[in-house]
Amino acid sequence: MSSPATDTLHLVCPHCHTTNRVAAQHLSSAPDCGKCHQPLFTGHPIALDAASFDRHLSRSDLPLLVDFWAPWCGPCRSMAPAFEAAAAQLEPQLRLAKVDTEAEQTLAARYQIRSIPTLALFWQGREIARQPGAMGQADIVRWARAALARPR
Repeated sequence: MSSPATDTLHLVCPHCHTTNRVAAQHLSSAPDCGKCHQPLFTGHPIALDAASFDRHLSRSDLPLLVDFWAPWCGPCRSMAPAFEAAAAQLEPQLRLAKVDTEAEQTLAARYQIRSIPTLALFWQGREIARQPGAMGQADIVRWARAALARPR
């Protein structure tokens, strides 16, 4: 059995979407992708389409916090800077992503997104929490951390 300090995590690159293996102890030391050599963490949410969403959901050991939004949505646009700031605060413990529900209608339908913005937190391939409505940075961070701390 391995100790937590030597656990290896699978992380999907936000640039080329290649799965990388990274020792948990190196998460905070700015690891790079083994294929494209770009940083695995940028402190910014990543835009996902259906294919990259499925890859990040199924191949990464990190929880995935997704902002389902649309470009025409005023509350979505007003929450965007707070979500951006939350990414800088929550990485590398979580991956933050944005899904444009106008461009990815099939993905929005699969997860039954009925109002936007909606935050959905996924871990180990399944949704563990959902929060509709715009939130500020502190509320996003607090909500995500609380949702991860709940027993499953």
